[in-house]
Amino acid sequence: MKKLGVVITDGVGFRNFILSDFLVEAEKAFDEVVILSCLPKEVYDGFLSKSKVIELAVFEEKFPSWFFRKTKEVAHLQLHKNNNFGISDNLRANKSKSKSIRGFATRLIFKWTNYFHSEKWIQRYTSFQEQSFKNNSISFEYKNLLQKENFDILFFTHQRPPYIAPLVYQARQLKIKTCSFIFSWDNLASKGRMASNFDNYLVWSDLMKSELSQFYTTINIENIEVVGTPQFEPYVLDRYKVSKDKFDKKFSLDSSKKTICFSCGDISTSKNDELYIETIANAILNRNLPDVNLIVRTSPAEDPIRFSSIASKFSFIKWNYPKWNLSRQGHQEEWSQRIPSVDDVIDLRAILEFSDLNINMLSTMSLDFMQFDKPVINTVFGNAENGLYNDQRFLDYKHIQYVVDSKSTRVVMNENELIKSINEYLSDSSKDKINRENLLKLQVSKPLSGTGKRIAETLYKWV
Repeated sequence: MKKLGVVITDGVGFRNFILSDFLVEAEKAFDEVVILSCLPKEVYDGFLSKSKVIELAVFEEKFPSWFFRKTKEVAHLQLHKNNNFGISDNLRANKSKSKSIRGFATRLIFKWTNYFHSEKWIQRYTSFQEQSFKNNSISFEYKNLLQKENFDILFFTHQRPPYIAPLVYQARQLKIKTCSFIFSWDNLASKGRMASNFDNYLVWSDLMKSELSQFYTTINIENIEVVGTPQFEPYVLDRYKVSKDKFDKKFSLDSSKKTICFSCGDISTSKNDELYIETIANAILNRNLPDVNLIVRTSPAEDPIRFSSIASKFSFIKWNYPKWNLSRQGHQEEWSQRIPSVDDVIDLRAILEFSDLNINMLSTMSLDFMQFDKPVINTVFGNAENGLYNDQRFLDYKHIQYVVDSKSTRVVMNENELIKSINEYLSDSSKDKINRENLLKLQVSKPLSGTGKRIAETLYKWV
């Protein structure tokens, strides 16, 4: 009898591992599957047949846990900042001028880790962080839960949330094997330290496998498996497919026109989205672009209220507000509690399949549209001199450099470049087709079909 525990940390994890085929395949591979959820239990109603759900008590960091976790993360950034703009940019973002206790502590951490940031020191900080869990009541609760359930392997669908660290710690104390999926294409080369050490790792690609070995030198290469990502698996599942006629009616589109989709990031990193949407809309009105449908998909991680004035100004724009419902308020990472609906996956898949062109500010949506062989334009008008939010700095992030070097998208830095690129792609969507295919092979090294099965069978192999 083999028993799998699946830790779902957020709404994206719900989408990737509940709305894909992973759970069905995991139930075939294992005798029993239990979901340990950082989301409210009721969000799984209607999605499960055999698996049961246990809602995890919310772990909130006290100062000692926060201090050693922060020290570990900053040390990781200090260790890898040289010749890596994304890491060094993230390091700068972690600095604090606050006069609070944590503000003073952060400045102390920066001074200390400027000298003591080797991998050996990072492992020490990790150990100190884990010691802080020993007398925590929630950590005790996790221990009791794991003892009762007696899992053979515990699978974490995201490697970064700090609130999973005590659960990993207790699993290690009980000799339960742990595995983590690397959540996103930018997590290794641009973000901070993982929440904990795991026994095994699942990654998107051969590239991600090499990055994991580079940034985490204590990991044995044999404990890393390339499986692709369930993030894109719904795009090859018939249950999410609709006809073009239904898509056009859903968004009130003129079926005789081509369709441009602008997909937004959240306001923390994509502050110029309003400018880009307005630039495109004005170009349509001024006939600098053909008469096309323009649909805007906002970020599921935020309330789209910031676009209300543009929606009022340009009545011809069609809007797709992702149907992600907030399941819990007051959580330390409230955005993580937004839960995607089946209808939203259907809407997104239709937008990807039936749009003729995508425009976005260097987001992972570029890869989504490429799955349907659609051309992509990346807008970055802002720099350090022109007064706009400096989104051109992201061009120096490692994962974005792969996109730029591949020439799979058009990176545009002003209005003229944007209008020119839109017209060229609308005239010939096959431009850069081979480059798009090559970027997909680099970033996702396995076929979309069978991703859930591949992950489930790999987890079973590691029991």
